[in-house]
Amino acid sequence: MSNENLIYRKATVKDTNDIFRLYKAQGKIPGTLARDEAEITKKYVEAFTLQSLKNSTQFVAVNLMQNNLVVGEIHGYKLEPKSFNHVLSNLSVVVHPAYQGKGVGKRLFETFLQNITQNRADILRVELIVRESNAKAIKLYESLGFKAEGRFERRIRSADNQLEADIPMAWFNPKFRRAE
Repeated sequence: MSNENLIYRKATVKDTNDIFRLYKAQGKIPGTLARDEAEITKKYVEAFTLQSLKNSTQFVAVNLMQNNLVVGEIHGYKLEPKSFNHVLSNLSVVVHPAYQGKGVGKRLFETFLQNITQNRADILRVELIVRESNAKAIKLYESLGFKAEGRFERRIRSADNQLEADIPMAWFNPKFRRAE
């Protein structure tokens, strides 16, 4: 599975079924997503896709050699109320298990953050939350410029039924411009 066969582009509504299959595949692996496979419904995926597309903040990695199969996805969306209008939150990234460890997640993040920098001067903060046991993800996020902002102790149940901390992290857009 060569990365040469992958393209990174903005998602469309037409990608929803592939994104749903992607999340279901990842959800089979305990402890990788906050939701397990049974909790990942078509309605859930449609809801975050529509919310993210409204803000132009959803991207996919597509394998051209596998009938344009979506093998990775990243999204985030603005918070409500208006006082949080400068924040993109609920950031999630999923890479198909067969494509993990090959730089797909990093490239999705780079594409996403580059889009924010170049096209979204209205966004100051991009927020995510990662479980403390996911040291590989934390290292990746730090390499992309995210900073840890604390700990939510005993917030998430791990695959082995233990409670662990969630780590909130944020990245700041260097080209943010306050709306006049």
